[in-house]
Amino acid sequence: MTNRITDILGIEKPIIQGPLAWLTNGQYAGAVSAAGGLGVLGISAGQTVAATTVEETIENMRREIRIAREITDKPLGINVAPGHELTDIFTGPMLELMVEEGVQVAVMVGEFSAFWTAKFKEKGIKVVFRAGTPTVENTEEAIQGGADIIVATGFDEGGTVPEKVIGTFSIVPMIVDAAKGRVPVMAAGGIADARTARAAFALGAEGLYVGTAFMMAEEAILADNIKEMALKATASDLLLYRTVPAYYRSLPGDIPNKLLEMSQAGATEQEIFEVQRGYNGMRDGMLFGDLSKGFASFGLGISLIDKIEPVAVIMDKLMSGIEDLV
Repeated sequence: MTNRITDILGIEKPIIQGPLAWLTNGQYAGAVSAAGGLGVLGISAGQTVAATTVEETIENMRREIRIAREITDKPLGINVAPGHELTDIFTGPMLELMVEEGVQVAVMVGEFSAFWTAKFKEKGIKVVFRAGTPTVENTEEAIQGGADIIVATGFDEGGTVPEKVIGTFSIVPMIVDAAKGRVPVMAAGGIADARTARAAFALGAEGLYVGTAFMMAEEAILADNIKEMALKATASDLLLYRTVPAYYRSLPGDIPNKLLEMSQAGATEQEIFEVQRGYNGMRDGMLFGDLSKGFASFGLGISLIDKIEPVAVIMDKLMSGIEDLV
């Protein structure tokens, strides 16, 4: 059961677990990798309080890598968001850590960096690029700059959704066509069952980048009360509001309701972002389960999830839609 994604990443199933700030740890990512996909440690993996130094950040990540390695020796990824090579103080040490600990994949999010891509690839690390807002232009930039895989993210996703309101059904073939077969494209946004997995492949994707479905797994560290709320919710229950850099979705609650009211009343994105408390609001809402202090972001695939199951079961459900295509 192989295709270009599995060959490039050295995994058994062409599925990546999307990392979300505060909501990954070694046990969770290790479970995904053990099930045959690629588990990815997010930027704040295993933390409940933000690290204050580069050294603390690196040692926190080292701890989570080693926890994942106790579960499996299969490939593992780390989420990186590189800045300019002259001012970025985190990516260099993270690269060194990945080499030391044998982490095989960098999932680069946001802006593409040819400089850091070259540095990763010099060390034999594969680069999966996921633009915040996918375009033909940044797809071409990433391919020319050496990215191994491109992720086409639709507006259906949770977390920091793209600035352009283009759904997964439209963005995937657009980015596949832009890639012109030179590198494989993965689909992200609203993929949570066999039907949506198969649809993504029908649109030209060769792999799946999945967030919400895996966040609802038994092994996921999402707060239990938020999981229970999400099980009862559908996409129509989610609140969509403006914020930095563009939009967020959340289950209803005290703070999410206020953020929506501010958005509808014409508050600026920065004003809303401050009340949201930046990404700490995600920690309080989703890790701590307190919607009086934070928010709970999900993708539109929430409609398709009706039970909490092990990662391996979710993986099998996704694969059942594409087994004959891989």
